[in-house]
Amino acid sequence: MKKPKRKIAKKVTAKKTGRKLVKKLSKAVAKKSTKKISKKSTAKEKRPAAKMQHPFIWHDLMTPDVAAAKKFYGDVVGWTFSDNMPNYTVNLAGGFGMGGIMEMPAEMKGMPPVWTGYVYVPNVDAACKQAVKLGGKILRPAWDVPEVGRMAVIGDSTGASLIIMKPARTGAQPLPKPGAMGTLGWNELHADDLGKAWNFYSKMFGWSKGETMNMGAMGNYQLFQIKKQDLGGMMKKSGDTPRATWAYYFMVDGIDAAVSRLTNGGGKVTMGPHQVPGGQWVVMATDPHGGSFALTSENK
Repeated sequence: MKKPKRKIAKKVTAKKTGRKLVKKLSKAVAKKSTKKISKKSTAKEKRPAAKMQHPFIWHDLMTPDVAAAKKFYGDVVGWTFSDNMPNYTVNLAGGFGMGGIMEMPAEMKGMPPVWTGYVYVPNVDAACKQAVKLGGKILRPAWDVPEVGRMAVIGDSTGASLIIMKPARTGAQPLPKPGAMGTLGWNELHADDLGKAWNFYSKMFGWSKGETMNMGAMGNYQLFQIKKQDLGGMMKKSGDTPRATWAYYFMVDGIDAAVSRLTNGGGKVTMGPHQVPGGQWVVMATDPHGGSFALTSENK
């Protein structure tokens, strides 16, 4: 009767030993898993957050004569217009709002018309503080326009001005096909110090560098991008340009025909037309009241 007891004892011992091994293995596996999860979490924490890139979302014109501006730009660029907002005309390209026209305020009477670009920011007040830290200026503190959004006018570190804006309605908005007549084709900064300008805009709006083109005596032309798509360029301003400024190019259906409409409407060509790298045709001009703008087309 003793032998069976030994066998039972051996079986019990084996079971206990097996349980201990299972426990040890379970602990070891759990420990390794915890380490792996911990390492993954740490790696995720260490990864830098993706840099937000802020695009131009609107362009508008201040002019002493809104009716004349509507006639001129409607003929040249092909816009139609909506006057549903008080004291503000919306420019439409294919039925989509692309910008606006408003009367120049009394304190600016006597000055030529001016086009201004709007750049999206998620927080206007925080962006104003950032602009000052980067060497810019607040030209008009943040204000709200009911049902439109919050905005502020800023000057960059080289003296060029633009508007930062958080629209009241966010999310994807329907837009016409890129390159369609009347849409914005290009944004171009003319400044004295491109290094200073790049430091401001890359940090302010997260723009990334595209190709740098050597233009000889005119210096470099620096493309800037959002999501690897060229959005515009920066170049050294010419001697006859009194201060740093942004130039905006509107899409047309053939540059020669657009120039004809432009001159017939009382505008003047200031440069071009000429072809640029990539094959597009461009012309710089002024409207009948002296406001500077530019046109671009895939076709001559």
